[in-house]
Amino acid sequence: MSLFVPKSDESVIVRAAEAEVVGCAPTTVRLLADSSATGGALSTQRVTLTAGADGAKPHWHDNSAEMFFLLDGAADILSGDEVVTAGPGDLVVVPPGKPHAFAAVPGADADLLIVLTPGVERFEYFRHLQRIRLGEVPPESILDVQDLYDNHFLSSEAWEARRRGAAPGETV
Repeated sequence: MSLFVPKSDESVIVRAAEAEVVGCAPTTVRLLADSSATGGALSTQRVTLTAGADGAKPHWHDNSAEMFFLLDGAADILSGDEVVTAGPGDLVVVPPGKPHAFAAVPGADADLLIVLTPGVERFEYFRHLQRIRLGEVPPESILDVQDLYDNHFLSSEAWEARRRGAAPGETV
């Protein structure tokens, strides 16, 4: 096990009113602190999803663990081949290399605090997703930046089944 020591001794304070907001309902991302602001310790954002909206498709990170803390609502979170439903106050931590995804439970909203540690410069990743949503760049352009943001996509039968409303292995 190695110990990561952040390269900063400064406190990070982000006021809610000052956080950059990317997107809008059904998926709103508040960019709180990027890796450069925390000396590499972490990257964090708050994601608000409405009415069963998708948060992130199945992916993994080679170098960072990802923590999901549910502030309010209900969210499905993929961790490996298991999909868990989290409620307010629940915490899920996915280690590096393990596939994961998240979405609001169908018919529900979800408000999540998400932290990657050690941090990765991720704010530009969310801005890139916004450019895709706005039609400024093609959707497949996200594949060109997977290594840059340590965000590698894959398919997941368990996740697809849950999003279709089926149990894994069951067809709907």
